[in-house]
Amino acid sequence: MIAIIDYGMGNLRSVHNAFRKVGMESVVTSDRRVISGASHIVLPGVGAFSQCMDHLQAAGLTSIVSKSVQEGKHFLGICLGLQLLFSKSEEFGEHDGLNLISGEVKRFPEMGLKIPHIGWNQVRYQEDCPMFKEIPQDAYFYFDHSYYVAPEKDSIVASLSDYGIRFTSSVWKENLFACQFHPEKSQTMGLKLLENFGRMK
Repeated sequence: MIAIIDYGMGNLRSVHNAFRKVGMESVVTSDRRVISGASHIVLPGVGAFSQCMDHLQAAGLTSIVSKSVQEGKHFLGICLGLQLLFSKSEEFGEHDGLNLISGEVKRFPEMGLKIPHIGWNQVRYQEDCPMFKEIPQDAYFYFDHSYYVAPEKDSIVASLSDYGIRFTSSVWKENLFACQFHPEKSQTMGLKLLENFGRMK
């Protein structure tokens, strides 16, 4: 069972519908018991970093996220669900994250490009990352963000993309995978990535 964590923010139905399209059973839930019993956990997110952290804490779900990752459950963070895993963010001041990944969330520098970065962009991934199985290199995925993650360790970087600067577009460490792009909005390639996640054993 795939549990999509409901803490009041995120493209919950879009993610749920995307899993349904690839024949994967999932449930949108804030029930800690359901989340604990799931083999696969998804943390989506849309909005401001601090607001999402507040909602996650108010729902009493920060510990279950950390526990799920530490217990080795297959875990997928999407967009802000990636950023929340980091130590801190500079969005609207400095705010602490879940600190499951050492690093910071930073705003794109002013480079004459539109911020937020919205639309399709290419993703160049590490060949050994199972989440990109049967997905061609430099495939296009859909992005919508003003901030990007800067992990302390390069070893967890699963893919890179370019938008004025080269930035980390996904991370991968053992059972944890998280992406800045929205697979649920990325048509064929995004659905394949979600299918790959759902088939993880």
